[in-house]
Order: sequence, then structure tokens, then C-alpha cells
Amino acid sequence: MENVAYIGLSRQMTLRRELDVVANNIANANTTGFKVEQLMVGTEIGQGARNDAIRPGVSFVLDRGVGRDYGQGQLEQTGRVLDFAIEGEGAFFTVQDAAGEAYTRDGAFTISPEGLLVTGGGLPVLGDGGEIRLDPARGSPQVAGDGTISQDGQVVGRLSVVRFDTLSVLEKGGNGLYRNTSNAQPVDAADARIHQGMLEGSNVNPLLEITNLIEISRSYERISKMIEQNNDLSRRSVERLGRVT
Repeated sequence: MENVAYIGLSRQMTLRRELDVVANNIANANTTGFKVEQLMVGTEIGQGARNDAIRPGVSFVLDRGVGRDYGQGQLEQTGRVLDFAIEGEGAFFTVQDAAGEAYTRDGAFTISPEGLLVTGGGLPVLGDGGEIRLDPARGSPQVAGDGTISQDGQVVGRLSVVRFDTLSVLEKGGNGLYRNTSNAQPVDAADARIHQGMLEGSNVNPLLEITNLIEISRSYERISKMIEQNNDLSRRSVERLGRVT
């Protein structure tokens, strides 16, 4: 194969990956706390199709992973007393599962049969002192802007809202959770504000993502046509060379 075909195929491989990322963004446009993602691409110098020392290296397109925009999503009023939204980029609620601590922007919480504040998936929501226990007999909880939870005028806990100096240490773990993949320690997000009776919507722009889908499709088609034209040119060159000899 010619260098043109190799380079084109390398780009098509990243376009297929990019298509998956954009489609996932669109599918989660209404998912609470979802953060839009984008494929990061770069170049990799590789050996050309011909083993010729006078020819320079060839720049192939390389998939460098998925980047995530942790920008603030729109806060949406729900009126539900156990719905909480964080106002502040890069801050997360802390929850507990079998693998340890995890982090989420999805504040659609509920109360377990044992009286614990838990996520929609049943994971305990952590406060400054560990799990948060509520007593339904004491009425609806009230949450202040700093995350302090009160019932019947008495403080029962404070939501643990943290952030990381470098958000790249977080890895998506499914079900709206993120996990710390490094030794970096979270710090208290003192500047973040908690809003009760609200949830944070996705920061996906559906119109932009649909436009990206169209552009990806067109780019894939253009590269396919380029490879086809290059192959056709090579074929005709061989045919003409055969007629000359």
C-alpha cells in the first residue's frame, strides 16, 4: 500500500473512535451531571510504505485518549428535598462503594431503609465524618450552601464536596461515578455551593454534537474517496507502464 493509504486509514481509525465518543455525548445529553467528552488526536512519525533511506518519516494520526470538559452544567429546579446540585466547576460529591471512595456530580439522592443518605444506585453518600444518617421522623432535611445538613434545627452532618488540583487523575467508572487513579488527595471544595431541590444537567450541546457527527461522516467519506482515487491512479500507472514495455 502507498503512504497515502496508510495515512488515510490511520485517520479513519480515529474518526471511528471519535464517532463513538460523539454518539455517547448525544446519548447522555439528558443525563444528570454528565460531562461532555472529546477525542484527543495527535501525530506519530512512522516508517513509510517504501523502505527508502532518502524518504522522510510519515506522520500518522494517533488516538491519544478521551478528554473531558468538566464545565458547569445548567442547574435545573426539581423541588425534591433530596436533590442537590453543585455550583462550582471541578467539585464532586463523595460516595462509598466496594472499591473505596468515588466521586459524582449526580446529586439525585434518597434515603435507604437504614436511614442512610444514598445515591440512586444505593451507594452511601459521605459527609465530613463518614456516612450521613437521617431520621425521617424529624422531618425533611435542610441543606445550606456549604453542604451542612440539618433536621429539626439540629445539624446532622455536612456533605463531603471535594475537588482535585488536576482533574486528569479522575477516570470514569460508570453510573456517573469517577475514580481517583493516582495518589493525589482531594481537597475540600470550600468555594462550591450546594443548591437543594435542584440537579445539574449535562453540559452537552446537542446541536454542536450533531454537527460533529455530520462532519465526522463527511470526513470519513472524503478519506475513502482519496484512498480510492490513489489506488486508481496506481492501477492506471501500472497499466500504462505495462503497455510501454
